[in-house]
Amino acid sequence: MSIDQMEVEKVIRGVREMLLPHYYADIAFTSKSEQAHDLVTELDVAVEEYLRSELGKPYPEVFFVGEETGGDRNATRKWLCDPIDGTVHFIRGNPFCTTMLALIEDGQVNMSFIYDFVGDVMYHAVRGQGAYRNGEPIHVSTRALKGSYMGWETHVSKEENLKIHMDLWSKSAFFKSICAGMEFAMVAMGKLEGRICFDPYGKDYDFAAGSLLVSEAGGVVANIGSSRYDYANLDFIAANPIVYKELTEGPEAIFPLT
Repeated sequence: MSIDQMEVEKVIRGVREMLLPHYYADIAFTSKSEQAHDLVTELDVAVEEYLRSELGKPYPEVFFVGEETGGDRNATRKWLCDPIDGTVHFIRGNPFCTTMLALIEDGQVNMSFIYDFVGDVMYHAVRGQGAYRNGEPIHVSTRALKGSYMGWETHVSKEENLKIHMDLWSKSAFFKSICAGMEFAMVAMGKLEGRICFDPYGKDYDFAAGSLLVSEAGGVVANIGSSRYDYANLDFIAANPIVYKELTEGPEAIFPLT
């Protein structure tokens, strides 16, 4: 069965009425790891269960894999969901939090949604059909690496990562929101030149939706050291074509192709 993009979008928009009453409110949370920003609330689980239930009605044959409640990762056709990307911002009332959903079919991201439920802005992409912000087409920037504005995710506590961090910092300014979904949307709109994940702390549900959005907005998305992209490989570059070429080609390439 084919997926109706508008039908899925309507379901996703339903999370807004669930979440806004609790935005910047006194809500209990717990830490999932030693990372200070890695928090979870009962709403993360509630949103995930809502999406699982509502998407399961029209598309019972599509499995559902969520950040909080899991699912069958071996399924060849599945939804991959991050219910609240940027929970720490949601709790504090900062507008960098989204709901993300990606349709994975035979190992490929074919449809994606990033919903800014605070601003009521929906970003979506369908493979081969472009990228959109509330129905209007969006496109990556045409700026070069020098003086660029980049999203960058890595563990800088590791020596190798820190060296790359400093090299990249010498050529660009960093934007760090701790909200991958919002940053990928900014790349797709041309507000950032790219986002790089190298030994990142995020998971596939943090990146899959954004990878297709950037690609369909005219960007290049490829795993580090490769010209191809596998969403299960978390080391990758998502950037405008000019920046991608500078990062991967020539004697000063930070991430040369192997």
